[in-house]
Amino acid sequence: MDRMIYTAMTGAKHILEQQATTAHNLANATSTGFKAQVDSFRAIPVISEGLATRAFVVDATVGADFNPGAIQATNRDLDIAIQGKGWFVVQRADGSEGYTRNGSLKVSENGILETATGLAVMGDGGPISIPPNVAITIAKDGTVSTVANGTQPGPSNIIGRLKLVNPPEETLVRAEDGMFVTNNGSPAEVDALVNVVSGALESSNVNVVDAMVNMISLARQFEMQMKLIQNAENNANKASQLLSMG
Repeated sequence: MDRMIYTAMTGAKHILEQQATTAHNLANATSTGFKAQVDSFRAIPVISEGLATRAFVVDATVGADFNPGAIQATNRDLDIAIQGKGWFVVQRADGSEGYTRNGSLKVSENGILETATGLAVMGDGGPISIPPNVAITIAKDGTVSTVANGTQPGPSNIIGRLKLVNPPEETLVRAEDGMFVTNNGSPAEVDALVNVVSGALESSNVNVVDAMVNMISLARQFEMQMKLIQNAENNANKASQLLSMG
């Protein structure tokens, strides 16, 4: 009976955690460049002086679904999407590198090219500075060019190139701020084969239908765990009654 309680109790606890993961994915179904979080259950035996007859159920975060989302045209000059594999490099709050697929960019008040959330976009030589009163174009290879605003088009000036990387997916982990980082903390190398599409954004790769079906399935699994705990309680009560009769 105690094995039933261990299994049902830990199963119910981690089903709630997996429901939270699914809810998080659903909440980011419209977030630009979001990669769905993937997790699964695994059994962990309880090691004690006796026999290993008990096991915990643990919700293990496997990683993320790195499949690309659909590319949607926006016709905005500072909207870019990575075509195929690859990542944009941004400077996180602690100064380290972070990797994202969200290419919704803007120019800060200080003239720094930033993400929509205010993180500096990294170029080959650091953050990219944009001069005032210019129109910005971003080429397929990530080259950032500007043209002075005026009645007549002026010459194009190359001011930098986006740092585009493509580290192995198995080396990437999701940080607390939502950015991806390498598992050893070292910066990824520039990959010249990564291309971008200007005037477009990559949508989230969350499949809303699958996530909703998974949420319903998890709710039913949670109910089953609760019934197991109730059955264990009923069995214990009946056993106590039998002992009291003796």
